[in-house]
Amino acid sequence: MLETLKKYLLGFALLSEDDFDLLAQKVEIRHFDKKQQIIKIGETDKYLNFVAKGLVRKYFLKGREEMVTQIAQENELINSSGSFLLGTPSTYVVETIEPTTFLSITMENLEEIYSKSHQLEHLGRLIITNLFLKKEAWEHERMRLNTRDHFVQFLRNNSDLLQRVPQKYLASYLNIKPETFSRLKHLLQKKK
Repeated sequence: MLETLKKYLLGFALLSEDDFDLLAQKVEIRHFDKKQQIIKIGETDKYLNFVAKGLVRKYFLKGREEMVTQIAQENELINSSGSFLLGTPSTYVVETIEPTTFLSITMENLEEIYSKSHQLEHLGRLIITNLFLKKEAWEHERMRLNTRDHFVQFLRNNSDLLQRVPQKYLASYLNIKPETFSRLKHLLQKKK
């Protein structure tokens, strides 16, 4: 399982065995069942989570409606970022969609390894930069494309999620009504 994390990290920068061992000593393997809330609104998120296996969503409540802001699958990171970084109560829920295994690290342990290894600190900056760039690209695409084109682009890049994620979560993530999602999905299937 740690090999999956190592492969992910090597996608950003070279990492010595010593540095990886330093990190591996601080990583916790955590298992969760399907539909289990990892963090609830009002709790403080103590972990940065790498999804080794499974599927997870992050959402906030707008009235009674769940607004999905992230769907993370294998080889992706998820947590309530503001809560984790600032040590404040979360305004988000992080919940598993499938049985999930995380490789997790606390902020305290992350700071400790950063203080011991310049390479790990550099790697952390590269990962954060990548996450910001992905988020910006997602927001730009969402604003630039019309609903149909955004839907098509999402499915083109994430076709596997259509089979794994309930449609209502995908609709929320794409910021469209479930009926619109169904209609667009039906139109695309008709074209094929």
